[in-house]
Amino acid sequence: MGERCCAAVVRVLVLQAAWALSGGQVRYSVPEEAKAGTVVGRLAQDLGLEAGEAEARRLRLVAPGRRASVEVSGASGALLVSSRLDREELCGKSAPCALRLEVLLERPLRVFHVQLEVTDINDNAPVFPAARRNLSIAELTTPPGSRFPLEGASDADIGANAQLTYTLTPSEHFSLDLQKSNDGNIEPELVLTKSLDRETIPVHRLVLTATDGGRPSLTGTMELVISVLDTNDNAPQFNQSVYKVQLLESAGVGTVVTSVNATDADEGINSEVTYAVTNFIPPSGKDVISINPNTGEILLTGSLDFEEVKVFNFRIEARDKGTPPLTGHCKLVLEVVDVNDNAPEVWVTSLSVPVPEDASLGTVVALLSVSDRDSGENGRVRCWVWPASPFGLEATFAGSYSLVLREALDRERVSEYEVEVRAEDGGTPALRASRGLRVPVSDVNDNAPSFAQAVYTVLARENNAAGAELARLWARDPDEAANGRVSYSVWDGGVGVGGGGAAGSSSGGVGWRPASSYVSVDAESGRLWALQPLDYEELQVLQFEVRAVDAGEPPLSGNATVQLFVLDENDNAPALLPPAGSAAEAGGVAAAESALSLSGAGSESGTLWAWAAWGAPAGQVVAKIRAVDADSGYNAWLRYELWEPRGKGPFRVGLYSGEVSTARALDEADGPRQRLLIVVRDHGEPARSATATLSVSLLEAAEAALAAGSSSSSSLSAVSRSAAGVELGAGAASAATNVWLVVAICAVSSLFLLAVVLYGASRWAPRAAVLSAPGPTTLVCASEVGSWSYSQRHSRSLCVADGAAKSDLMVFSPNFPPPPPAPAAKDTQPEPSALLDTVSANTLLWSLSPTQPFCPSWCAGSAGIRAPFPRGRER
Repeated sequence: MGERCCAAVVRVLVLQAAWALSGGQVRYSVPEEAKAGTVVGRLAQDLGLEAGEAEARRLRLVAPGRRASVEVSGASGALLVSSRLDREELCGKSAPCALRLEVLLERPLRVFHVQLEVTDINDNAPVFPAARRNLSIAELTTPPGSRFPLEGASDADIGANAQLTYTLTPSEHFSLDLQKSNDGNIEPELVLTKSLDRETIPVHRLVLTATDGGRPSLTGTMELVISVLDTNDNAPQFNQSVYKVQLLESAGVGTVVTSVNATDADEGINSEVTYAVTNFIPPSGKDVISINPNTGEILLTGSLDFEEVKVFNFRIEARDKGTPPLTGHCKLVLEVVDVNDNAPEVWVTSLSVPVPEDASLGTVVALLSVSDRDSGENGRVRCWVWPASPFGLEATFAGSYSLVLREALDRERVSEYEVEVRAEDGGTPALRASRGLRVPVSDVNDNAPSFAQAVYTVLARENNAAGAELARLWARDPDEAANGRVSYSVWDGGVGVGGGGAAGSSSGGVGWRPASSYVSVDAESGRLWALQPLDYEELQVLQFEVRAVDAGEPPLSGNATVQLFVLDENDNAPALLPPAGSAAEAGGVAAAESALSLSGAGSESGTLWAWAAWGAPAGQVVAKIRAVDADSGYNAWLRYELWEPRGKGPFRVGLYSGEVSTARALDEADGPRQRLLIVVRDHGEPARSATATLSVSLLEAAEAALAAGSSSSSSLSAVSRSAAGVELGAGAASAATNVWLVVAICAVSSLFLLAVVLYGASRWAPRAAVLSAPGPTTLVCASEVGSWSYSQRHSRSLCVADGAAKSDLMVFSPNFPPPPPAPAAKDTQPEPSALLDTVSANTLLWSLSPTQPFCPSWCAGSAGIRAPFPRGRER
């Protein structure tokens, strides 16, 4: 340990001596634009500090008078770049760029000097004073070898990075010469090597590029735009040396003969040209034409006569306004042409309009006559029709034509044609004449009315007012007049779907009703309106067709399907169901499930009865109120509320189950009887309600058990159950029990005898129940989802034929052709007599178990009829 300490002391002394000998200054070098965090040098190590000593002695950097771009890491003692180093910003053109820093070290306090040199990198491109330089040089007069000094570029870097060289875009007219100034800078000069011609190249565009000596090198550019100044060195030139013009002898005074044009390649006033006519052959031509001195337009000033002069020759001069002026010449040859001065004539001798749109091809529409008073080639006439379809011309004999139908007509596409019969003679130039004909097309009833939609969906709320408008239907018939006048009617083949069997039969006995009994359509406007208020419980969907018929002969028609959806309204109050059976609770306390019937049978003034034992625990169910709402959705969602007694009574009712249960344990203080008033409400707007009165008798446990047993036996018969609604007093418990036992025995015996009678009747009943009609006997069954006793509104006819829908069981023979013979298994195709026996037997099962819907296996899963029986439509 002692030896290591001595070695450390020796090293410190040696470093201090070396530091003293070097003047106490550390030098570092870092390139500019170094990234933040770059290590410049290990300062603590260079100062001879041990690991961790730099942080312990608070080694830090002091840079007075300027923003420090470096910092000392307290942990490692290294000198780091802390921010951007820009040599041009710190030192400009000075070289070298050295920053003097002071480093402090405490315990003991010492000051060290650090010199940081920022070296230059090539980060600045050469820059010209302007991006564009404009020069103007005269053509021809500026001799080759002329020099034009240019401003050089500057580079913010130093050394080799700032040494510039220049290049110029290659050009046959210019070159670049570099001159070195007294201060050592290079000055570029533009030298003209070849004379300029403004008419060849009016503007020269060159690029002067400056490149520095860095690696990689950077460049800067300046555009040189040299405009060539004009001199009058070009005479006017005509675009033609000879102008040949042919002019009809019938040309009037002021007719434009031609326009001559001369151009001067110079610019400015040197390119402005004036025109004049100098020579006339023959001399009479002086009165024939005149020329506009500024535009060169030549006009006819006298009349022409082919028989006197056939050709005129003129000399035209063009003179510019330069100094001295220069001239150019051309020759004008005017040829007079004999004219055909009589045009053909077209006459309509007969016209048969309007033309029916179903006219056959070849029908003659008009007769025409064509003539020309000229003779020879000028009198030969050629005729045609424009447009070329659907009519054409047929020549009958010389000078006579027939306008006939070539293509079929369609008045809905084109109701009238503008036909032009054109004639042209054989003269030079040819003369033409034309005659316009208006051919209207008469209508025939060839278009049936067409609805905008094939299927219309209409929504209507139930209980709407009679005569309320449901929708507007519109059919388009492109025909006109009576052929396009459309009348609307409802086709009575509609199909309705509803809980009450609208537009079809139902278990409620409502017969089939046509769609026209619900809705009607205005024959003229197509307005669909209701004949009567709609009832969602009776009719939910009504589908029918509306027929549009035009008034043509024969009339044509089109159909559209209308699907009328009836929206439910809360128009039905909850209805209390008749009482169901009762069951004994596990604790020995009777719980009677009952409901208030509409007739109030079996109760005193509509009061329901239930029994409960004293001491029954809290939560014991004593009764259940059952109700149903004929509406749907929220309108049929029921909730139950205990209206009386209010406050903390011994009973409570389930909000959605309707179960009446004890809210606490019952005791003798609650009295022998409790009267409860229960309100059943739906969730419609506004809400509808019904009330039920429940009288709960509080008995001893034994009496309550006897009452529960008798109530359970009486549930097999609704009549016996209604008769058992008399109030049981505490002193008549045994007598009431005997009565209930007798009633139960009678009910069971009656049901057994009824089952035997029904079975015998179905077994030996005559086969007259099957309708005598062509085709095999078909059995159709109906089922439903859920209990039949819950709500007839939810029943659906799942096994139906093509006739009216049924929700009960029926046997009929549809008028379908017999199916082709096919082998069938015995277990899937029973004999008709066996089918009837099965139906009769299972009818008894429906009576005993109303909550379980029955459909035999041969009814194809209660959704159709198995083969070979025809399958009806399923709705």
